[in-house]
Amino acid sequence: MTTDPALLQLLTRIADSLDRLSPPPPRSATLDEADAFVWHADPAGLEPVHKVNRVDVELLQGIGPQRDILLGNTQRFADGLPANNVLLWGARGTGKSSLVKAAHAEINRLKPGILALVEIHREDIPSLPHLLKILRDSPRRVLLFCDDLSFDAADESYKSLKAVLDGGVEGRPENVLFYATSNRRHLMAREMIDNERSTAIHASEAVEEKVSLSDRFGLWLGFHNLDQATYFSIIEGYAKAYGLEIGLEDMRAQAVEWSMTRGSRSGRVAWQFIQDLAGRLGKTVG
Repeated sequence: MTTDPALLQLLTRIADSLDRLSPPPPRSATLDEADAFVWHADPAGLEPVHKVNRVDVELLQGIGPQRDILLGNTQRFADGLPANNVLLWGARGTGKSSLVKAAHAEINRLKPGILALVEIHREDIPSLPHLLKILRDSPRRVLLFCDDLSFDAADESYKSLKAVLDGGVEGRPENVLFYATSNRRHLMAREMIDNERSTAIHASEAVEEKVSLSDRFGLWLGFHNLDQATYFSIIEGYAKAYGLEIGLEDMRAQAVEWSMTRGSRSGRVAWQFIQDLAGRLGKTVG
């Protein structure tokens, strides 16, 4: 370590200059600045989202029972009544995340500003306790949303989530409800369950540790692949809503061909077809 006073003074001036040049840390938004936010763990803060990517709840076809249950649960939470954390699980592209965002918009349409939607990314789950400390102090009610939630082998962050959802000392704040979507009903890969069972002395106890995470969600809503009639009803609903002028039989034939190229029928595939059709017709959607 140098003891040259002149050199130390020079290094100090350089460090001070670099500090002045570096940008200040971004300011975290407060929950009264918007209706939707994205949480960033590093640096920690809420980023407001002024235009949410979503569709109207009435355009979500083929998931009527799931829609009604989720709307009812969300409405009770907004009214200050008891409500459950919800896990929306099932096939890709079947409307899980679309339903969460649509339910938030519908409740806020009935009671403007009553709910804030905060999305936390899967990789930021370890920062969840910090986020909850911020949300706990807010008078606003918050839907905390994680899309495509799942855990793989050697991933221990599920333990902090499990404690937050139900079993921690502080527990979930009364003004926060947690909604998550996943392709997995038990939020973990099947081979992960099999490995735990094969290596444990008491296999059922080892598996229970991870499977019990899903049990922290009071409501499980399953989503499955569509039949052709429902696929058509989704497309026809979009076409009517966006004024796409095309013959019904022609549109259905094109929709079938589109689904065959994708190898599946789902709400996401239907929306992608509508975007393609609207573009070819010179129309805008959304």
